[in-house]
Amino acid sequence: MAEHVDEGLPDFSDSESTGVAHRVLGTVLPVLEVRLQPGQSVISQGGEMSWMTPSVTMSTHTSGAGGAGLAGVFKRAVAGGTIFMSEFTSPGGVGVVAFAAKMPGRIRAIDVSAQREYMVSRHGFLAATSAVTLNLGFQQKLGAGVFSGNGFILQRIAGEGTAWIELSGELVTYDLAAGESMLVHPGHIGLFDATVQLDIQMVKGIKNMLFGADTIFLAKLTGPGSIYLQTMTIPGLAHSLAPYLATSENGNGGGMSIGGFKIG
Repeated sequence: MAEHVDEGLPDFSDSESTGVAHRVLGTVLPVLEVRLQPGQSVISQGGEMSWMTPSVTMSTHTSGAGGAGLAGVFKRAVAGGTIFMSEFTSPGGVGVVAFAAKMPGRIRAIDVSAQREYMVSRHGFLAATSAVTLNLGFQQKLGAGVFSGNGFILQRIAGEGTAWIELSGELVTYDLAAGESMLVHPGHIGLFDATVQLDIQMVKGIKNMLFGADTIFLAKLTGPGSIYLQTMTIPGLAHSLAPYLATSENGNGGGMSIGGFKIG
């Protein structure tokens, strides 16, 4: 089977030494391809798979990623995950399964172990090897100032293996020493080491709260550990597109307008 992609085709590699080779194709809207040897498997949330070779078998169930039983499923759902998880294996030979990014941005592989766990934004988890767990890591109600009143939720990635994270926009990394801090708009938090302490605090000053930002809350991240910040926020993207997605004004559900052209 001949393969083609713009700007060449990178080789599969296993830089995390977990035994599962992968590659990321593309730039603005990347896609992750994982190459499975016989007996290997990866997991993702339901509906994430983009394509796979015929040798790959998919099985979907409520268990997986450390969540079993009603309590495990509930915790995963609260953390922004799906009720169903999909597992991909290649029992009869080498196979490839792909997961495409849903937003312009980056796909990053992380090495997960008992010595290094991570916190990730609620929609950041893309896929992982089968021994990686996904659970609720942090939840705080922040009111209408953040994420349209949905609050601030992080997922905790633990276990053993490799996980792949989807981050929006460009990626900026800071290595914080012990006691060193960074104040971050919650929407720009993509991923950070579980050793980093997170505190939510209100913006100081009435004028700053009313006119200075689209949120009255900031996240204070304090080292030691690495933080990975994403330059694009989903509310920011939605706000930028809103003028071009005006719904019909006649009240009969007659489609929408994009750039002055009526659709539907």
